[in-house]
Amino acid sequence: MKTTVPTPHSQNQERPARAASGWLFLLLIIALYGMAVWLIVTAARGQNVAMVLAGIGTLVTAIAMSGGFFTLQPNEAAVLILFGAYKGTVRDSGFFFTNPFNKKLKISLRARNLNGDKLKVNDQRGNPIEITAVVVWRVRDTTQAVFDVDSYENYVRIQSESAVRHVASSYAYDDGEPNEITLRGGSDGVSAALTRELQERLAKAGVEVDEARLTHLAYAPEIAQAMLRRQQAEAVIAARTKIVHGAVSMVEMALNELSAKKVVHLDEERKAAMVSNLLVVLCGESEVHPVVNTGTLHN
Repeated sequence: MKTTVPTPHSQNQERPARAASGWLFLLLIIALYGMAVWLIVTAARGQNVAMVLAGIGTLVTAIAMSGGFFTLQPNEAAVLILFGAYKGTVRDSGFFFTNPFNKKLKISLRARNLNGDKLKVNDQRGNPIEITAVVVWRVRDTTQAVFDVDSYENYVRIQSESAVRHVASSYAYDDGEPNEITLRGGSDGVSAALTRELQERLAKAGVEVDEARLTHLAYAPEIAQAMLRRQQAEAVIAARTKIVHGAVSMVEMALNELSAKKVVHLDEERKAAMVSNLLVVLCGESEVHPVVNTGTLHN
């Protein structure tokens, strides 16, 4: 049995179209309107049927040619279509005249913002999170935007949502391995990955992605409290670790200074007692109230 291999989708390519200045044709059409009025009025007075028909024909021609005018603002383009055939794209701004039977589809070339909806996605570890992204995009190829997708604006919105979901599920929310990019800690890397994936998805529609960044990132409400307690516990452990490390360094420095300057000679038991007291003072949460020893060190 022979298998039919589908042919790849052939993308359209934009090509420039020539459009004449509209001012010259405006004068010409005004002249045609004037001639048509003069012929009809003159023919009515002299009851000349031929002149009446000529005036009506001139008037119809002027009305038909009036449909050829169009204007373009900066960063705006017009796709010209004649009876279903693509004739080219005009990108220059100004007042133009083209074939009156051309269909003129205007497309904005300005940068646009797509502020996505808040999505609920599972991250790489399966934790439900809420994520939102903003995408800055513009139309690069007008023919691909018009002919290769049904509605390029709707296409951008749907593909952006799909890309955000895919990128969010490819990274952990937080607490990754060393040098691992996470959604919370690696915003630049995540944004670069999201931009690349969006560009691959939207190239078919002739769309160029300028930037894509996350604007909202949080755990889903059902696990937010548990994750908050975990983060608080991790913060307490990290703070305690730093305090203990500093306290041990200070005790070591005190013992070394006392020994080097021969201020007092302490045996191992007295050193252990001093270390214990200093660690209690340095690592304790509450304020320490010292007890003054008025006797000897051995009392």
